[in-house]
Amino acid sequence: MSAPNPIAQVAPPHASTAIGHLRWYLIFWIFVLSAVSFLDRVNISVAGTSIATTYGLTNIQLGWVFSAFLWGYALFQTAGGWLADTLGPRRVLTAGVCWWGVFTALTAMVSPKISGAVFFFILVRFLLGAGEAIMYPASNQFVSRWIPTDERGIANGLIFAGVGVGAGSAPALITYIITGYGWRWSFWITAIIGLLAGLVWFLAARDTPEEHPRISASELAHIQTGCGIPEETSTPQALQSNTRQISWRVILRSKEIWAVTLSYFCFGYVAWIFFSWFYIYLSTVRGLNLKASAFYSTFPPVAMVACSLLGGVINDRLTRTHGKRAGRCGIAAFALALAAILLLIGSHVAGPRLASLVLAGGAGALYLAQSSYWSVTADIAGHRAGSASGFMNMGAQLGGAVTALLTPVIATHFGWTYPFIVAATLSALGAIAWLTIDPSRSLA
Repeated sequence: MSAPNPIAQVAPPHASTAIGHLRWYLIFWIFVLSAVSFLDRVNISVAGTSIATTYGLTNIQLGWVFSAFLWGYALFQTAGGWLADTLGPRRVLTAGVCWWGVFTALTAMVSPKISGAVFFFILVRFLLGAGEAIMYPASNQFVSRWIPTDERGIANGLIFAGVGVGAGSAPALITYIITGYGWRWSFWITAIIGLLAGLVWFLAARDTPEEHPRISASELAHIQTGCGIPEETSTPQALQSNTRQISWRVILRSKEIWAVTLSYFCFGYVAWIFFSWFYIYLSTVRGLNLKASAFYSTFPPVAMVACSLLGGVINDRLTRTHGKRAGRCGIAAFALALAAILLLIGSHVAGPRLASLVLAGGAGALYLAQSSYWSVTADIAGHRAGSASGFMNMGAQLGGAVTALLTPVIATHFGWTYPFIVAATLSALGAIAWLTIDPSRSLA
């Protein structure tokens, strides 16, 4: 008996039920892995106050620990994309989840008796980041092989909704675990969750539609037609041959790749203010207690989930009716410009609760653009989508690493309004970069 499809309800309405929904079942499991990856990485921002108390760390030192993850994550993006292109997303994602589990657990094993414990945290978080670097390049490689062009917006919207679910569940879940069992258990439990999800993914997935025993003939034909891939070029051997035809020189000479990478750097800078510092900002700057901070810090991730899905739907609809320039680039430029405006307003609002709502609106507006980044790189890079999107995502994570380091420095010297002003400025720059991108210009 075949397994039921838990996300049949979210498959695009234009997809006929006769076609089959296996591709959406597998996208659902990438959504789960996406949520787990963000639960693993964001839990330390909730546990950060407890860790700082245990080891006597300052906010500046905590910023080093936060940024260590992002440096590892950024520096291994390109390698992660190359691995996904070469080995396929099934094995690469499975190996990555196992890696995350090990180093998430090791975060809780640093002894408080060790002199210079901050450096052990930095090393463990750097290696955790290196392992998690494969997550989205590998998922984009999967999208390029399994998802027709006019369904990629909602597919990426679903995948990146996992970001909001993982980050949004972290404050309540991690706070509950910390208050009941201590902060170390928050890392051990999330490591176990990840290992279980990785096992299911390995059993359910295949690298290409042609390899999957449960795919129907009609769905296979739908995928091949929608991706513009003849059947004879869809074998693993043909995919490797096509991958070699688009060299790194071609990727690095593309104006579109550099523009989308610059914009994603700006996106990453803004996003990681929420992932790294928002909980601490609410509790220490806005004066909210532990439970109130946990509650209000869920607002940005909830907005990210809703707007990631909404942005994917709008992306696909505009692409079908007005072309990729409007569907991919137009929505992204609008979203980043709106995010900049809301960040400026939210940083000047006096009341902590209203400020949380407005800033959460800024986070949500930002995530209206999320699916555009990954859809564009899948469109223009084809079989090298893993490598191209890995390079792009390196930009976002470098932006996040700069945020983790720079935000406490700016806040210490100029006050907490200015980190949001800097973020708004970069968000506007990211919007401008989208205006220079032509999504129809393929690398092939």
